[in-house]
Amino acid sequence: MLKDYSIFLKEELFTHLVRLHENSPAKWGKMNPQQMVEHLSDFFKVSTEQIIYELSVPESHLPKYREFLFSNKQFRENTKAPSNIIGDDPAAAKHSTLAASINELHECVEYFFQFFSENSNKKTLHPSFGQLNEEEWIILHHKHATHHLRQFELIN
Repeated sequence: MLKDYSIFLKEELFTHLVRLHENSPAKWGKMNPQQMVEHLSDFFKVSTEQIIYELSVPESHLPKYREFLFSNKQFRENTKAPSNIIGDDPAAAKHSTLAASINELHECVEYFFQFFSENSNKKTLHPSFGQLNEEEWIILHHKHATHHLRQFELIN
């Protein structure tokens, strides 16, 4: 499973993103395609401590969140991150084009795998799931990326 998820993140994700265009409509949510891609990049940066958030949920909720993480359940449509993490409205795009945003995402994914190959026992903090190791992050990134691919109908 982890090998499949790793291949998905390194390769298949970008095969799907080729079909994403600046004006691709979302089935739900407020993000446009470029904001969604940059949102994915940001959470790869969280996993490699390039962006740091504090834990945003009570520690007593972590077992329930971790149970979801390891389940086959998908994020529901319109699942929102805590507003103190991403705000009520999507962040403005950082790059001038969707292609540039996808390129940054590719760099973030590559860096993620490099980061954990050099820090194999490291755990980093996700604001809602707590301390995660590489395997747990791979599961979460896969679940998160597929959620947003479904958002733009790039996968079922």
